[in-house]
Amino acid sequence: MKNTALTATHEALGAKMVPFAGFNMPVQYEGVTIEHETVRNAVGVFDVSHMGEFLIEGEHALELIQKVTSNDASKLSIGKAQYSCLPNDNGGIVDDLIVYRVKENTYLLVVNASNIEKDWNWIQSKNDVGAVMRNLSDDYSLLAIQGPKAVEAMLSLSSYDLSSIDFYNFVVADFAGIEHVIISATGYTGSGGFEIYCKNSEVKQIWGKVFEAGANYGIKPIGLAARDTLRLEMGYCLYGNDIDDTTSPIEAGLGWITKFTKEFTNWEALKKEKEVGPKRKLVGFELDERGIPRHGYDIVDAEGHKIGEVTSGTMSPSLGKGIGLGYVPTAFSKTGSKIYIQIRKNAIPATIVKLPFYKE
Repeated sequence: MKNTALTATHEALGAKMVPFAGFNMPVQYEGVTIEHETVRNAVGVFDVSHMGEFLIEGEHALELIQKVTSNDASKLSIGKAQYSCLPNDNGGIVDDLIVYRVKENTYLLVVNASNIEKDWNWIQSKNDVGAVMRNLSDDYSLLAIQGPKAVEAMLSLSSYDLSSIDFYNFVVADFAGIEHVIISATGYTGSGGFEIYCKNSEVKQIWGKVFEAGANYGIKPIGLAARDTLRLEMGYCLYGNDIDDTTSPIEAGLGWITKFTKEFTNWEALKKEKEVGPKRKLVGFELDERGIPRHGYDIVDAEGHKIGEVTSGTMSPSLGKGIGLGYVPTAFSKTGSKIYIQIRKNAIPATIVKLPFYKE
């Protein structure tokens, strides 16, 4: 089990620690609902240092990134970030990731913790262009400071005007007394805020100053359980649940990050799938009655025939009802369509809704 540089800090705060993607991580502190509402209404801090960071450099860096990712990274100027995925050769997804353009020929790829080795090997196997690759995952920490009061609470910690960083943009600036940290606005909660990438040796100082600065704003540490409910309310995909090696970006509703203005891994098959239309689609649904949909529960039709299964589900703290994502045949995917979630012996009626579930 790997620890982050803040593991002892979380334990001292009384966090419930669990194994996650090979790391010892805080799943909750006070409770999921309290932590969820803290991020929706004030400001919360996640330690997500388990995420992976790869640096791709050199004159062929963009060429490699264009080849392995679905989105068009040529559109990135320095200081901009892009959500993308790594398609595999069989129509599925190796991982989803964020691509940052740091300098002219330097890109930072941020990947999921559970896929660090898999992604590294995959990208390396496609690197016949001589791009320089460096795996920084073990050396860097990542904090996500999220919520509507995040920017205001942190303004005093940087000489850079944090309120001027637009969504999916980033700067390299001073923060909490540390020079040259990446401050980005690519949050996964839907409530604003930003992320801090720094060296492991710097993160304790930053954590301490962040909590000092946020003291009057109701700041709290937040665990991974609330991170999951927050991202699900936004309808954001979680790798391993909603997308994986067997799901295509087209059926997962990620056509918007799949750009056929260039050639990339398996692009011809994906282009054909987009033109013909996928056989199934990832949809969001809300339960019409009480109940909590869970990952792996069957989705059935009115006659009780299985038509799919729940990939992510929870009781939404913001909406006060059961919500979930799952794959259904395209015929059932229209907004307003009725499906049923098999919860033990009961088939609970649910309605397909337009994402996100949570609207400010």
